Amino acid sequence: MMVHDPRASRNAHVKSKINRCLLKPMAGRFLKNKSMLNKSTIKYIQSLQQKKFRDEHGCFVAEGPKLVLELIDGRSFECEAVFALPAWIQSNHDRFRELPATSLHEIQKHELDRIAAYASPNEVVAVFRKKTETPPVPCQGLCLLLDDIRDPGNLGTIIRSADWFGVNQIICSEQTVDMYNPKVVQSTMASLGRVNLYYTDLLHWIGQNPGCQVLAATLDGTAPEDIPKSDPTALIIGNESAGVREALINASQGKVTIPRLGMAESLNAATAAAVLLYAFTVGR
Repeated sequence: MMVHDPRASRNAHVKSKINRCLLKPMAGRFLKNKSMLNKSTIKYIQSLQQKKFRDEHGCFVAEGPKLVLELIDGRSFECEAVFALPAWIQSNHDRFRELPATSLHEIQKHELDRIAAYASPNEVVAVFRKKTETPPVPCQGLCLLLDDIRDPGNLGTIIRSADWFGVNQIICSEQTVDMYNPKVVQSTMASLGRVNLYYTDLLHWIGQNPGCQVLAATLDGTAPEDIPKSDPTALIIGNESAGVREALINASQGKVTIPRLGMAESLNAATAAAVLLYAFTVGR
């Protein structure tokens, strides 16, 4: 009995969409002639700046040589297409050996400027497939719970910090900014491929993990050094302005606070996450 896989159909649709949009086909391994992107291609890539179209197509965009190459090398995401300046493709051709020839497209600088979202000098824009969504798993060792983090830069920095400290699991509330938001992707510097993110109801997740020590980051808690380190432990980082919701504080086993020595009212969410990750990973 054959079973229809909707993901396979969607993958084929995305690839055919990209290929149809290009006016000129590949000639050998790389394009030998100048390739002109038409309006349909440009519109498609630009649409991936919005969550609803990322969800519809199952793809996201990454920009810049370092990020694109690290995502390709990491193999956590399937690369659908690479749009780059000719010199950049030629100088990095060894990195593309496992990509289909039809995935590589040489374009000119003025075309790149039309599909790139960032004004800084750029050489490449790539389209990657999103990971298949899976249910969140129980906390292993140390993990983060993110409660309504709205700023893309904060989420990206938190992901990067988690990767630095060897924490590969982040559970996000359903209101937290999309992990594939372009600003999130850029600020992770490829850590997105090494840290697993899940979106779910945090109260439900806590209820499903009774053996996990859950600690809410607040301004009136216990210093990290005074809290016994045990596995598994989940640290809740709250919304940039409202902090951790009262319901989550009540569902946690305790509150943790970074000691304040100066006069600042509070810490940025990403900064607080990095400090707590350090405090709870050192000496574990």
